[in-house]
Amino acid sequence: MADELTKGLEGVLAAESELSSIDGDAGRLIYRGYDIEDLAAEASFEEVLFLLWRGHLPTRAELDDFTDAMADERAVDDAVVETIRSLAAADEAPMAAMRTAVSMLSATDTDADAAADDRDAARRKARRIVAKTPTILAAYDRVRRDEEPIDPDPTLGLAANFLYMLTGEEPDAVAAETFDQALILHADHGLNASTFTAMVVGSTMADMYSAVTAGVGALSGPLHGGANQDVMEVLFEIEESDLDPREWVEQATDEGRRIPGFGHRVYNVKDPRAKILQARSEELAANGDDTWYEITTAIESYLTDEKGLVEKGIAPNVDFYSGSVYYQLGIPIDMYTPIFAMSRTGGWTAHVLEYQADNRLIRPRGRYIGPDAREYVAIDER
Repeated sequence: MADELTKGLEGVLAAESELSSIDGDAGRLIYRGYDIEDLAAEASFEEVLFLLWRGHLPTRAELDDFTDAMADERAVDDAVVETIRSLAAADEAPMAAMRTAVSMLSATDTDADAAADDRDAARRKARRIVAKTPTILAAYDRVRRDEEPIDPDPTLGLAANFLYMLTGEEPDAVAAETFDQALILHADHGLNASTFTAMVVGSTMADMYSAVTAGVGALSGPLHGGANQDVMEVLFEIEESDLDPREWVEQATDEGRRIPGFGHRVYNVKDPRAKILQARSEELAANGDDTWYEITTAIESYLTDEKGLVEKGIAPNVDFYSGSVYYQLGIPIDMYTPIFAMSRTGGWTAHVLEYQADNRLIRPRGRYIGPDAREYVAIDER
């Protein structure tokens, strides 16, 4: 068994966690025992962060203190802002800019030199990273559009504040609640590639900034993040064509094109997060442009009812509806993966904190398949 090879570590148990659980056959996701539908409907993103980091839902007093502490950490140092300006001027990709800026946050952290086993310092670093990441991303997008960054508003929740810093306008209740739900849905999802990467780095007892920077790097790869941007680009293509959505998809699939947003490594049925975002997309459409909701639902209907993909274990995932939801909220499409990362910093840091509490260096083996013993030949004799 020790020598059995599982490419991609699929199905391999590498750790135990109390944070999240996925039932791919039932289409169920839970955070610390709470169903994602209940949390998305009733909780705030800050409440879910508290749950992931502390292990229980907060009381009103605990949540107020926690929310205030998060709001107090939102501002970033001028040196970080200047770096963001340089990255924007260089036309750096948003995820690469995020990776650099998150790494730089450690330069101004008062806990930067804390001992590796200082758990309280690690928790404070986690709080600062999650609080400051929205400020970094909003500032980057504004600067590249030749607009000045907007200071955080401590009276707004994390989700509403991000939309305010991004657009310059305080979002209405529907937009704020929708984005807050989206952050909750993306906060954690088991040992996915970026979470596992952050844990591997954390297992060396590296600091939280190193672990999260590594997580950002892993999420930047097209096989992990970016599918919601791909979905939106397909929706644009359909909207600009002379075909209705079903005809377009039929033609595309006949040509061998893959429709982004369908299929998942874990879910064999419709992603529960997709169901929630579909409902939010419908609500946003009722208050504005229904183009994107109509196209996405038509695509899903065709691929499920006529092509029968669900029976084959291929169903809509969270990216299929998150792209159009973000677009309706006024978020640029190349910011979709950074938005994913902004939310997932909560899960990354939670997993690092959990793993480091009972740490063991993650060190798998690789099977050598190279040549057997060779005789060395001096360079002048080759």
